[in-house]
Amino acid sequence: MELSDRYENLEKNIGYTFNNKKLLKNALTHSSWANESKNFLSSNERLEFLGDSVLSIVISEYLYKNRTDLEEGYLSKYRAEIVCEPSLARCAREIEIGKYLNIGRGEEMTGGRNRDSILADAMEALIAAVYLDSDLKTVSEVVLRLFEKIINEVLSGLIYRDYKTKLQEVTQKMGSERVIYRLIDEYGPDHNKMFVIEVFVGENRLGRGKGRSKKEAEQYAAMEALSKMGLI
Repeated sequence: MELSDRYENLEKNIGYTFNNKKLLKNALTHSSWANESKNFLSSNERLEFLGDSVLSIVISEYLYKNRTDLEEGYLSKYRAEIVCEPSLARCAREIEIGKYLNIGRGEEMTGGRNRDSILADAMEALIAAVYLDSDLKTVSEVVLRLFEKIINEVLSGLIYRDYKTKLQEVTQKMGSERVIYRLIDEYGPDHNKMFVIEVFVGENRLGRGKGRSKKEAEQYAAMEALSKMGLI
């Protein structure tokens, strides 16, 4: 299969078509695959290094230009929340990077294709690949489009990764009953188990979430609850 055909759907999800498909393939090649491959492929680690800096400058410039009311400390705080590993992994899942990753057998068997750290690294590498294939203006447009929802959530006061705390604060201000998280289901093999959690205030179910740990599922349940309440 031609590289152009293999990655067509991923490029649609990204909203960018690569001129050099080898850059895209490199961005999707984990070190475990590169080490096992007989084709002497290079991993995405160098691209990841560059992508980290590209992402940082794009988000920094956006915050600097669009939030003139914020002092340096808050700008740094918001940037850190926007470019954190969970947000990178979230973006990677939204564009389905995992489907296209080249990973070694060991990583495949232990759920590496869905691991936050591997997805986040691939997302940074992908950003670098777009930058090298185009220019800073183009990669900025791609990044800001993919991260738009997360940026808005962070700037609206919802610090990413801690929806539970936000929900707790909201319900306390409303004088509501205690927030309770209940495990509804768990399934899958031990190395790739999924948990389903529902969040309740009293007997009212506010949200449902699933994740690869109970904590992650609780966060997604709280996020759904906040969304239903019109707070995100």
